[in-house]
Amino acid sequence: MIITSEMILFASIFLVVGYLFGSFPTGVFVGKKGGHDLQSEGSGNIGTTNALRTMGKRAALITFLGDLAKAFIPTLCVRFIYCGCVKGYDADLTYLFTLITGLGVFLGHIFPFYLKFKGGKGIAVSAAIIIASSADLGIGMWMIFIGIALFAAIVAITKYVSLGSLVVMWYFPIYVYLKFIESPYFWIMMVVALIFVSLIYIKHAGNIKRLVTGTESKVSFKK
Repeated sequence: MIITSEMILFASIFLVVGYLFGSFPTGVFVGKKGGHDLQSEGSGNIGTTNALRTMGKRAALITFLGDLAKAFIPTLCVRFIYCGCVKGYDADLTYLFTLITGLGVFLGHIFPFYLKFKGGKGIAVSAAIIIASSADLGIGMWMIFIGIALFAAIVAITKYVSLGSLVVMWYFPIYVYLKFIESPYFWIMMVVALIFVSLIYIKHAGNIKRLVTGTESKVSFKK
């Protein structure tokens, strides 16, 4: 594997651009428009789940779609415009650059600089990054469908969104292993994938403790 200065430069640029997109606090703006402050209500989180508990389905849907959009835009641009049109399509390098861009979005969402680095937990953003980086006509699409079905089943049965999220986040390393085990960039991809998983578990540390003790809040679909 040859890592060039050009690769490092563009990877750094994509990481920063992704971070800036990810830093846009969708939940905060949706909350203010509805007369709510998500940072001081419910769990204090600015993500979709707290928006659902605090403001209801409509606000949660808008928050979710907004978080999807801020992840889709930079990752899809890198995947299809830079890697597809400018650089020339290389499946391995394209996924690596898209994953790094997605990591930037993820970091921006959970550690936004103008909210004193107190952001969301990154579930909706992660879902968008998974779709934008790996959706294809092969194993990627099948794994996405399986992941959605698994998440929906876990939440429907247990009413714990956090549990479904923690399980499905293992998509990243599993997909990298199955798809890119022979890639010269495999270990870089795997490290980035495991950073996603590690940060999700760190951000959900409180949820994990409550799941273990049986005190985790359940989502209500009737509300």
